[in-house]
Amino acid sequence: MNTYVALLYSIVLGKGRRVVMSDLRGMAERLGHRSPRTLVATGNLLFDTGKATVGDLELALETAFAETFGRHVDIIVRPGADWQRLAVANPFQAEGEEDGARVHVRVMREPLPATVPADFDRYCTAGERLAVVDGDLWVHFTGQASESKLLGALTKKRLGVGTFRNWNTVKGLAAMLGT
Repeated sequence: MNTYVALLYSIVLGKGRRVVMSDLRGMAERLGHRSPRTLVATGNLLFDTGKATVGDLELALETAFAETFGRHVDIIVRPGADWQRLAVANPFQAEGEEDGARVHVRVMREPLPATVPADFDRYCTAGERLAVVDGDLWVHFTGQASESKLLGALTKKRLGVGTFRNWNTVKGLAAMLGT
């Protein structure tokens, strides 16, 4: 058995409707995954399964999600060992330990080139810093991420399929995997 982390892009199904984590775990069980568990109610799922490709897991989860909840959601899957490497590679670790809500990573389906940060310099009006590590985009926000002009510029259209998680969530998922 291998452990995987699955990150849902958005779990808002429509006005006032969210995905209940027990329903998400049930969906994973129906796919044959073992020991599904979630971290907070924001679309973070861990599960164990036999050897499979990440692409096959993403497709199966996205299809099952649409069938179960009536809406397509992008789902990014990472093997547990890859998630542990992602957590260790945080280039803003000190800042994250100071305030985990100000350091985010956009976990990407397809790796980003290292040149991406320069493409967004003009949106870093409050001192935000960016770094691409192993194809994922790390961002240190100096204030509230939701108030940054940068956040609105980091879209699927510009970057491709990906989803943000803050440092607290990254560490929480790593702890659930065991270190």
